[in-house]
Amino acid sequence: MFNKILIANRGEIACRVIKSAQKMGIKTVAIYSDADKSALHVKMADEAVHIGASPASQSYIVIDKVMDAIRQTGAQAVHPGYGFLSENKLFAEALEAEGVAFVGPPAGAIESMGDKITSKKIAKEAGVSTVPGYMGEIVDADEAVKISNEIGYPVMIKASAGGGGKGMRISWNDDETREGFASSKREAASSFGDDRMFIEKFITQPRHIEIQVLADSHGNCIYLNERECSIQRRNQKVIEEAPSPFLDKATRKKMGEEAVALAKAVDYASAGTVEFIVDSERNFYFLEMNTRLQVEHPVTELITGVDLVEQMIRVADGEKLSIAQKDVQINGWAMESRLYAEDPYRNFLPSIGRLTTYRPPEEISTPTKVVRNDTGVFEGGEISMYYDPMIAKLCTWAPTRAESIEAMRVALDSFQIEGIGHNLPFLSAVMDHEKFTSGNITTAFIEEEFPDGFDGVQLPEDMLKRVAASAAAMYRVAEIRRTRVSGRMDNHERKVGKNWVVTLQDQSFAVTVNADPMGATVGFEDGSSLRVASDWVPGKTLAVLDVDGSDLVLKTGKIPGGFRMRLRGADLKVYVRSPRQAELAKLMLEKLPADTSKLLLCPMPGLIVSVAVSVGDEVQEGQALCTVEAMKMENILRAEKKTVVTKINAAAGDNLAVDDVIMEFE
Repeated sequence: MFNKILIANRGEIACRVIKSAQKMGIKTVAIYSDADKSALHVKMADEAVHIGASPASQSYIVIDKVMDAIRQTGAQAVHPGYGFLSENKLFAEALEAEGVAFVGPPAGAIESMGDKITSKKIAKEAGVSTVPGYMGEIVDADEAVKISNEIGYPVMIKASAGGGGKGMRISWNDDETREGFASSKREAASSFGDDRMFIEKFITQPRHIEIQVLADSHGNCIYLNERECSIQRRNQKVIEEAPSPFLDKATRKKMGEEAVALAKAVDYASAGTVEFIVDSERNFYFLEMNTRLQVEHPVTELITGVDLVEQMIRVADGEKLSIAQKDVQINGWAMESRLYAEDPYRNFLPSIGRLTTYRPPEEISTPTKVVRNDTGVFEGGEISMYYDPMIAKLCTWAPTRAESIEAMRVALDSFQIEGIGHNLPFLSAVMDHEKFTSGNITTAFIEEEFPDGFDGVQLPEDMLKRVAASAAAMYRVAEIRRTRVSGRMDNHERKVGKNWVVTLQDQSFAVTVNADPMGATVGFEDGSSLRVASDWVPGKTLAVLDVDGSDLVLKTGKIPGGFRMRLRGADLKVYVRSPRQAELAKLMLEKLPADTSKLLLCPMPGLIVSVAVSVGDEVQEGQALCTVEAMKMENILRAEKKTVVTKINAAAGDNLAVDDVIMEFE
C-alpha cells in the first residue's frame, strides 16, 4: 500500500480524501494557492505545498506545478478529487510518466468518457440507450441554430468537457440558442480550457438518476445502485438521495448492467458514475460518464457501507475488488443537501466573505440515524470568489425515506451560519415541500415550484403556534434573567407576567404561560395548549425544545421586544409583548425600503464580463443588460421593465461589490 498520497484539490473533497487516507494509515500532502493558505485541508494534511496564485488557472490546474509538488514530497500516488484535473488525460499521463499512481481511471478511459461527444458514440456502440442529438463539434452560433432546428426545440447546449452545471444552457428558440451558445463557450473556456460544444434534445419533465460503478484493473466491475439527483438549479445539483424513490428493482438492475457494460467497454478501473435521464415511463437515456468521484458520493456510501475513496486507493494500488455484485445491498435511505454560498433572496447569486459563525450540527452515527457533514471550511474562514461556492455537504441516513427527510430537517435547522448569504433556508423549504416528500420530482422541480425565485417560507398555522409557544416560554426565561441582572429581586424571583401577545408572520396569538420547574404550559385563546420544555438560556443562539413531545430547533437571536427565529426556511421576527404593548404596537408605522427601481445594482461581488447596452438605449423587459462573472459562473442581468438607459457606471473588466450601481435608468 502507498505510504504517501498527494491530494490535487482543495476544500471539502480534499478533506474527505484525507480522512480515508488517515484511516488507512497513509500520509497525505495538500497543495494550496494564495487564497487557501489557511484552508482546512492544509491544516488536516501531514504536509502542504504552495503552488501559486489564487485563480485556479494559476495554481490548481497547472499540471507542472502539481508535478513539482509531487517531486518535492515524494508522494507515490495522487487523488484528484473532482473538478480541476480529475478528468484531465494529460495529467494522468504525466503521472504515469513520472511513475506516480493516479487514483482514478486509465488515461484512455478519461479521454473516451471525459469527452461527452465521444462518450455518447461509445455508449451507443455498447448498447446503451442515448439521447437524440448532434454528436459532432459545433463551430459557431449559426450552426448551433441550424442543428437546434433539426433536432427540435427545446435543446440542451453543452460543453464537451463540461461538468458541475458549467457550460450548459437550455434553449427554447433561436435567440436563446445564439445567446446560450456564446455564453456557454466562454464559461467552458474559462472553467475547462476547452470550448467545444454539442447539442442534444432536452427531454421535458425528466428525472436525473445516476449509477455508481466501481471497477478494478483485473476485469471486475460492479454497480453500487443509484442516486436520484433531480433537484437541480441551473443544471447544478442541489439535493441528492439514494436510492431513488422512482426506480423499481427491474429498472435498477437494467441501468446498473448497462453502466457496467459501458465501463468495461473502455477498460475502466476506479470509481465512476454513469448518468442517465429517466422519463415518466422509466425509459432511461445515457447522458455522460463522470470518470471521477462524484460530489454526491456520500449517499451511496451511507446505503451500501462502502468507502468509495478507500476503494479507489486500493484499486490504484493494484488490488482486486473485495466485494462482488451479490454483496451490494440497499440499507435504509440517505439524503444530501449541498450548502452553497449563494443568496436565495438574491436569486441564488454567489456570496463571498468571512464566516463569522460556522457551527454545523453534531455528526452522529447510530443504528437508526446518521448525520454527516463533509466540509472544507471553519468559523472565521473566508469564502473566496475564486472557487466553487460549496460550503459543505450535509448528509443524513435513516431506515426510511421519511425518517431521513425528518433527520435532514432537524439537521438543517441546527446548522448555524452567519457572515455570508447561503441557501440553507431554501434547502429547508424543499424538505417540507409536498412534491419532494412524495417523491414526485423532476429536474424541473425548482423552476416549476419556485418560478419567481425564493423569498422565504410562510409557515402553516400549526407550526406558527409551536413557534409562538416556544417564544413565549423563552421570553419568560429571558425576563427572569433580566430582572436578576437589574437587581430588582430579593431571594425570590420577581414575579413575571403570565399573559403575553406573540406576533409573528402577520399573526398574533394571545397566550398564557404557566411555568413549573420542568417547563411551561402555554395556553391559547381557542382553548388549546402546548407543553414546552428546553434548557435554553438567554444568549444561546440555538434553542432545542420539546414541544408537546416533538423536537423543535430554532436558530435564535435577540431583537427589541422579542427574537429573530429561523427554522424550516422561514426567517421570522417574533415579538412577545404585554397586552397593552401589543395594542400600542398596532399604531406604529412600517418603515418602507428605499426605491432602487431606477438602478441596476450588482447582485454579488464579481467581474463585469460585458455590457450589452449604451447610454440612451431603450431597453425592453427581459433584455440582457450586462454579464457578471462570479465563482466561475456567468450571470446575465436583464431589464425588469421597458425603460431608457441614462448612465453606465461600469465597464468590462471592472470588479464590483454587492449593490454597486452598474447603470441607471429613466
